[in-house]
Amino acid sequence: MQSALESALLQLAGAVDVLGLDDGLHQLLATPRRSLQVAVPLRRDDGSLEVLQGYRVQHNLSRGPAKGGIRFHPHTDLDEVRALAMWMTWKCALIGIPYGGAKGGVAVDPHALSRNELERVTRRYASEIIPIIGPERDIPAPDVGTDEQTMAWIMDTYSMHSGYTVTGVVTGKPVSIGGSQGRAGATSRGVMYSCFSALREAGVDHREVTIAVQGFGKVGGLAAQYLHDAGCKVVAVSDVGGGIYDPGGLDPAALLKHLRSGADTVVGYPGTDAISNAQLIELDVDVLVPAALEGVIHEGNAGSVKARFVVEGANGPTTPDGDKVLEDMGVVVVPDILANSGGVAVSYFEWVQDLQAYFWSEDEVNDRLKVLMASAYADVSALAAAKGLSLRTAAQVIGVGRVAEAHRTRGLYP
Repeated sequence: MQSALESALLQLAGAVDVLGLDDGLHQLLATPRRSLQVAVPLRRDDGSLEVLQGYRVQHNLSRGPAKGGIRFHPHTDLDEVRALAMWMTWKCALIGIPYGGAKGGVAVDPHALSRNELERVTRRYASEIIPIIGPERDIPAPDVGTDEQTMAWIMDTYSMHSGYTVTGVVTGKPVSIGGSQGRAGATSRGVMYSCFSALREAGVDHREVTIAVQGFGKVGGLAAQYLHDAGCKVVAVSDVGGGIYDPGGLDPAALLKHLRSGADTVVGYPGTDAISNAQLIELDVDVLVPAALEGVIHEGNAGSVKARFVVEGANGPTTPDGDKVLEDMGVVVVPDILANSGGVAVSYFEWVQDLQAYFWSEDEVNDRLKVLMASAYADVSALAAAKGLSLRTAAQVIGVGRVAEAHRTRGLYP
């Protein structure tokens, strides 16, 4: 199966080919501007010392400061972070916000740490990457395994080093310290808006579709709830423990409450049938939302996908080989850099509010997000129709093309 980095580079090559870019510019776009690997020593609660590996990659800075999440996951490595940073570059360019792409992470299982250990890891990691982050340089945000508390610790650590409070150094913070209304569910709302755009374009009423969500976490959980509340029938969801299925429809809000009350997994929820993550991907539903990690739809299982629409809530959930299979089958894939761009869109809104020290209401944030997502989808759909491209290739061409134009306009120093 293709790795995340192999997938990202193959997608870039496809866009470069459509755009007719020369080899030198292709190489420049494929190469991260900076890749930082740091040691993150952790003093455990029992007094023992463990050294973890941390990363921060700034892929491109041509259109503005770098922007991208920080993930805490045991399988995080430099190649994965490079791929995610590249996807962030195209995503920011595609939706028209003035950022380059970045990503970061620590190879650790956050669920295996106490709260005190998690704070120590976060603050030490933040102190190691302080030389390259800042509100005008690189603005981190939450990702897999991190949340608004993680961002609060990073903001505080950066501020202590600076000698004054710097709210704009991260986004996805609590509202009490400069976060934005509407940020928590922004990625999930973007998934919903993108899903509805694809359905409308195909002449399908969203109130008549069945949906399966793979990855009932920060993105997938709220996406399922928003889709359900809008009238869709969510029949299956899954997490790391497995999945559940109810052909009559699930109540995602009740499921989220069940998890918040202390349940480790959705598996075993009353009135549902247990299924595996693999079985969920192959369910006979109208819409499949992969919202977990990379590479879950690949050449080995793409042929078994029965959904007419795949709306990518995660980053890189479909490999290029799997993508080709889905395209040949006529499945409409709304790509990650479009479908899950709601998070970085509202991160941009948060950053702007922090810089101005002037904040918007949740309704204002959601309205701005809806307009931005609709505009980005329209651009992608129009190019796909005009050039006979898939939505993914069209999205990549727009994102890569805008970054390439920024390179040409700025020139090469020295």
